[in-house]
Amino acid sequence: MVAFHSSALDGVARNPALPTALLLRLLACERGGEGPPRAAFRRAGLPEAAVAVILAHPNPGARIEFAISARAEPSQRARLVDDRSPKVRAALAYGPEWPDPRTRVGPLPDDVCARLLDDSVPSVRAALLDSPHLGPSFVASLATHRDPAARRKAARGWEKLPPGDRSALLADPDPAVWQAAALGECRQDARVTAELLRDPESAAEALRHGVLHRADAERCVAGRTHLAALAENPSLPHDLVERLAVDPDEDVRLAVSLRPELDEKRRMLIHFTVDALTRGDVRWVRDGLADPEVLRRAATSAHPLLRRTAAQSPHLPPDLLDLLARAEDPVVDNLLGVYHPDTPEEVLMRVYARLGGTFSAWMAETHPRFPREGLAARYADHPDGNYRRLAVRDPAATPTLIERLSHDPEVWTRQAAAEDPRLPLHRLREALHVPELASSAGANPALPEDEMTAVLERAGVPG
Repeated sequence: MVAFHSSALDGVARNPALPTALLLRLLACERGGEGPPRAAFRRAGLPEAAVAVILAHPNPGARIEFAISARAEPSQRARLVDDRSPKVRAALAYGPEWPDPRTRVGPLPDDVCARLLDDSVPSVRAALLDSPHLGPSFVASLATHRDPAARRKAARGWEKLPPGDRSALLADPDPAVWQAAALGECRQDARVTAELLRDPESAAEALRHGVLHRADAERCVAGRTHLAALAENPSLPHDLVERLAVDPDEDVRLAVSLRPELDEKRRMLIHFTVDALTRGDVRWVRDGLADPEVLRRAATSAHPLLRRTAAQSPHLPPDLLDLLARAEDPVVDNLLGVYHPDTPEEVLMRVYARLGGTFSAWMAETHPRFPREGLAARYADHPDGNYRRLAVRDPAATPTLIERLSHDPEVWTRQAAAEDPRLPLHRLREALHVPELASSAGANPALPEDEMTAVLERAGVPG
């Protein structure tokens, strides 16, 4: 198959205007064992007839693509629970591997998860327990499961378990289950913390958040044991906090500077440094991303890691959003562009200008508030092709300009123009046969149905 025919087919597979009849024809094809293009399975709102074709597809790779689609309804994907291929069932159990941060992946129904957990193939059971998409009710139900790995998963959701299940997990005969349970319980029990400190595998995490006996804390300070973890501990006595605030280890001082009880004056007296690109993941702020008081403390702090963590909240009120938008911190700009629905246009443009061609720039450009009006006048003749591409976004861009940009020296600009429905039909048909434009032209919603049909025929898709 000629490469650009395959590229055009990939574009047609994601074309929002693809008629159902052609979609069904495309989904049923095997193309010499390759199966349909991935985009065909990752479309939103697949009709029932399409789902039925996918479920019965002879190529397990096709069924795997549907199993990991972030756009498919969980109830649709769940119908693969009895698939004959363990690889398909494992893909279903784990779910979508990399949804973008704005996409919420709904969990499979609890009864489907229970069947996958009882699957006869170990890889399917392991994939389910590794999944980041399990519902809280199902995770809680694992506390009494016969499989120790399932009980360990339940123990990691400690705060959501009822007292009876917690007690049972703390008495579990499996050492790994007990350790996971103890790491939850140690937050309120110094005796459990002391027991965890005797195990090198659990000592650092226990020091980070377990309730400490003073003697254990002093021993760790004297022995310089996991000091950066210890410096985060909420129960660390004040005098030991002050000692660690002047510790020679920079990581230790940084950890102390992030403690929640410090007022701003004391926090900024600590000598710490923060890397210009460190994202920020301060636990007490992250846990309070919906708490107005926590957000205000973090967003108004002079500490960059507190501000960067606060910037990950979609709940920032307008005044704090405005404050962070003026912080002149590129990491804050990036995070606002990803997480906040009302990020100002100027922030999104700063991210795009600084990082064009990167994931962060793509997240900014696909943000609902990324500017559109006026871009053609501003950027159609810009010396940088990344900016000329933005002209295609302008609702006022004329077909003549779109056609001109489809011949642009920069390939990304040409591709953006080839996918725009204002592109004149003669140029759109021509672009279908240009290797680097074929996929974009195939995805153009203005592509006539007869042209889509011709793409399928040239790519060898049976009628």
